[in-house]
Amino acid sequence: MRTSNPALGDKTFNLRAAAGEESMTIRGTVNKSAILIGIIVFAGALSWTQFMSGNSIAMILLWGGVIGGLILAIITIFKKEWAPVTAPIYAAFEGLALGGISAMAEMMFSGIVMQAILLTVGTFVTLLAAYRSGLIKATENFKLGVVAATGAIGLIYMISFGMRLFGMQMPYLHDNGLIGIGISLVIVVVAALNLVLDFDFIENGAEKKAPKFMEWYAAFGLIVTLVWLYLEILRLLMKLNSRR
Repeated sequence: MRTSNPALGDKTFNLRAAAGEESMTIRGTVNKSAILIGIIVFAGALSWTQFMSGNSIAMILLWGGVIGGLILAIITIFKKEWAPVTAPIYAAFEGLALGGISAMAEMMFSGIVMQAILLTVGTFVTLLAAYRSGLIKATENFKLGVVAATGAIGLIYMISFGMRLFGMQMPYLHDNGLIGIGISLVIVVVAALNLVLDFDFIENGAEKKAPKFMEWYAAFGLIVTLVWLYLEILRLLMKLNSRR
């Protein structure tokens, strides 16, 4: 079954480490994930500082991060063996984008970024604990449901983007009414459940003795989900705060 994370598809772990070579491990993937998160935080702090200082370069950093992150993500997905190089660069670009987006949200609603960070970390830790304890299992039906829901969300966002190009807006999606908040809450739940699929896929990769460089690729895939989860939580909190 394919994970809904585009970075961790069916054939992600078909590769095997050659005889005598080191293979992928869960510990190694955790360490690589920590490095990528550290890069995101560092780059995010740089972008955040520029926004808070009102420097004109702030928007350049934000859009450079968005475009650069998208390009590096695509390259990493299609060239997995490049992940030890492309994943850290992707994290740097993503940090610049997240720093700018977070700064703008913080300017609108003081304290909202820390709330979003804590909720993201709390969700990650809770789901990891539930997965490791066996309370949540990535069964085939579970995977199918999450994949279908994620695909539907992706389609909705694509349609919404297309409508905006023609000066229109999809009803409810960006509203702060009860329906709009409900939609955001559902999206947050789906994004969170993608973490379970990522945990399962990383565990399978370690069991199948994937090449060592796949630790970087697996860490990249996990970061993709965490970034999505953080942005959706931030969006939900902004909707809630705008109602006050």
